[in-house]
Amino acid sequence: MRASGPTTPGGRWAGTSLRLRITALVTAVTLACLLGLATVAGRGLGPLLTGAVDDELQEVLSGAARSVAAGGAPAAPDGLAVRVLDTAGSPVDDGAPPALTRDEVRSLKAGTPTTADGRGPVRWHGAVVTAPDGSQRLVVVGAGLVGQRAAEASGSRWLLVTALVGTVVAGVAIWFAVGSALRPVARMRRSVRGLAPGERVTVPDAAAGELRALADDFNALLDQQDATAERLRRFTGDAAHELRSPVASIRLQSEVAVANPDPELSHEVHADVLADAERLSALLDGLLVLARSDAGELPPSETVDLVGEVRAAVDRAGEQPVQLVVNAMSGEAWAAAAHTEVELVLDNLLRNACRYTRTRVVMSVLASRSTVRVLVDDDGPGVRPEHRTKIFDRFYRVSDDRARASGGAGLGLALVAELVRRRGGRVAVGESPDGGARFTVVWPRAG
Repeated sequence: MRASGPTTPGGRWAGTSLRLRITALVTAVTLACLLGLATVAGRGLGPLLTGAVDDELQEVLSGAARSVAAGGAPAAPDGLAVRVLDTAGSPVDDGAPPALTRDEVRSLKAGTPTTADGRGPVRWHGAVVTAPDGSQRLVVVGAGLVGQRAAEASGSRWLLVTALVGTVVAGVAIWFAVGSALRPVARMRRSVRGLAPGERVTVPDAAAGELRALADDFNALLDQQDATAERLRRFTGDAAHELRSPVASIRLQSEVAVANPDPELSHEVHADVLADAERLSALLDGLLVLARSDAGELPPSETVDLVGEVRAAVDRAGEQPVQLVVNAMSGEAWAAAAHTEVELVLDNLLRNACRYTRTRVVMSVLASRSTVRVLVDDDGPGVRPEHRTKIFDRFYRVSDDRARASGGAGLGLALVAELVRRRGGRVAVGESPDGGARFTVVWPRAG
């Protein structure tokens, strides 16, 4: 039995829909915000109520202070207490002593409101005025705060309830809003599933910009998929055609040898079979290299001396009916590539140039600060401009001077382009100073 590890947050959300994820996330954020606001508002509810009482008491105190300064008796509104005391806090208005401590009296004389806890919390405001006889009087105005704490607690509870209800309402609204926003995407997804080969996603002109951009991305992906499928079909068909020819030739030669066991004919048949087998082996090697490159297999990069590799390629070419010339700059030119790749590239370019040149092939090595280049020039028929962009395609042949009869399966230059490209380099074909073709290969410089 396989032990199950701890469930990660990503694993818990892996099977949920985008609509549920967005709704849950936004609802959680909304709940946190509303609870925070309710908590802050609940804490500020008490000071808010006390502030309202202070405003009313201050207004009544101003009127009472004016009455005492004029020698009259201040009026007490309903629910409020208005008292006249001396500076020691003793009443001078024939009333009972107020429940104020010395510290509270001192605060009131200083004009600071205070809350006295006697039989119940009472909020007091006070002011010192001068009576007409010159004596100092302390006029105080008070209001009971009975029930304020209960109101604060009740208000806090209602704020929390309101936050929860608001979160639920917001979650429901977000659920339907996200569903409405994603509905065109769902329709587009269904339309993509039902597309026939060659069809593309259509979007109304009134659609949102994001939806149109998504449709464009879908169409670009479909174009890329169709192009890849077309290349695969063409590659498969060309590979099958190329493999059929040497296999058929080997079979035919073998049937001839079996049907006519002539010793003199046997040597010729074996030579033809060997040539076809070598051609077939080279074709399979090329296909294998291209398949590995398509799969993303990339050997580690090395530091390759191109001057030495060019000279080694000339040595491997052996005796040729044309002249092979190497032009190398003084010093060394190091490329960031793999030795086997460089050998394959140079051998293919040199073999291709020797096949079509008339008198000589010139291989030049040049280096700059960031790149190294190899130029292969011949004086053959060259490559016409209309073929230069396609000559590096797989199984592509120029129909006239570079045809099947000249040899090769149309994979050599495709291998060159692929091996150089995956190392961050580039390859191009142009016109040689000798009138033929010039192949230019550029690799990043090592170090």
